[in-house]
Amino acid sequence: MKLTVMTQVTVDGVMQGNGHATQEERRNGFERAGWAMGRFADDTADFITRTYQSADAFLFGRRTYEMFAETWGEIEDMRSHPIGVALNNAPKYVASTTLTDPPWAGTTILSTDLVAAITELRATPSGELQVHGSGALIRWLLENDLVDEITLLVVPVILGQGVRLFPDDGPDISVELVSARPDAKGVVIQVYRPNGRPQYSPNQV
Repeated sequence: MKLTVMTQVTVDGVMQGNGHATQEERRNGFERAGWAMGRFADDTADFITRTYQSADAFLFGRRTYEMFAETWGEIEDMRSHPIGVALNNAPKYVASTTLTDPPWAGTTILSTDLVAAITELRATPSGELQVHGSGALIRWLLENDLVDEITLLVVPVILGQGVRLFPDDGPDISVELVSARPDAKGVVIQVYRPNGRPQYSPNQV
């Protein structure tokens, strides 16, 4: 099963608070939530919907899972949306050592030996395991070479604060550009495949 990541980021790499200013999105004094709302052209919104519909299963970190469960899993208008239908019908996996009673039907908690559990899912002959949001999980998956493809929806704004997708001190990863296209509102859809470690020029005197 192919493990793919899709997330929204600003030009300066922030992924925190793309939607409504919930208490979760205000953590650590964050005050600039909602930067992605209304920013997508119709074709990009359709692309996002089709991406969810193509998933055979979803993988979440705990925070994103709880936010999705309270919205896509409970609010009727969202449940009936094609994204909500896809989320509610597909198996959902949560990487968490603290969640014990998942509120969303069809959820499996992965609490021990996460590398082995995700490796087993990826060994499924076909299908797509999607990760949406879940920044801490994405960083962990990349550190452990478990990501097959990354889709970034780059919103044309520089936020200047907030949690970034890629940390200041993290693993170095070479990526292959698969495709890139802007929409009518300036959002750029960038698709990458991890491709080992970067090559560096030797030190020169």
